[in-house]
Amino acid sequence: MDLKQIHDLIKVVNKSNIGEISIEDKDGKVTIKQKEEKITVSSAPAQVYTQAPAAPVASAPAAPSAPAAAPVADNLITIKSPMIGTFYRRAAPDKPLMAEEGTEVNVGKVVCIIEAMKLFNEIESEVKGTIVKVLVEDASPVEYDQPLFLVQPA
Repeated sequence: MDLKQIHDLIKVVNKSNIGEISIEDKDGKVTIKQKEEKITVSSAPAQVYTQAPAAPVASAPAAPSAPAAAPVADNLITIKSPMIGTFYRRAAPDKPLMAEEGTEVNVGKVVCIIEAMKLFNEIESEVKGTIVKVLVEDASPVEYDQPLFLVQPA
């Protein structure tokens, strides 16, 4: 492998998200690795520090509202997302909502669908009761263990 080919490989690795490439031929072996410094974003901590002074000011008014919501949720059961994906309240755009506020659910009733990696996973209720609140907007991303519904147990 000549020097020009090695330089071309270095350019390809730098322009892509490839972390490491190894090429071996009859003349020898060449391994090119990207430095981890390029992957690390140093500006992210700076943003966290600039937002830190604003957080206490914003949290002071928010603190009283959080305890007010806690007593309401004491007797409610939360249906949480078992996976990361996109939350859907309908099986298809032309179908009715699977669960909305006031809907009675039983154990095993499908309450929503979460799309993860092009697979549509039906999420079933694990409790019997009435849905009091839908906590996620339709077609929005959800995280693992994120609350989806509040249910008043029957």
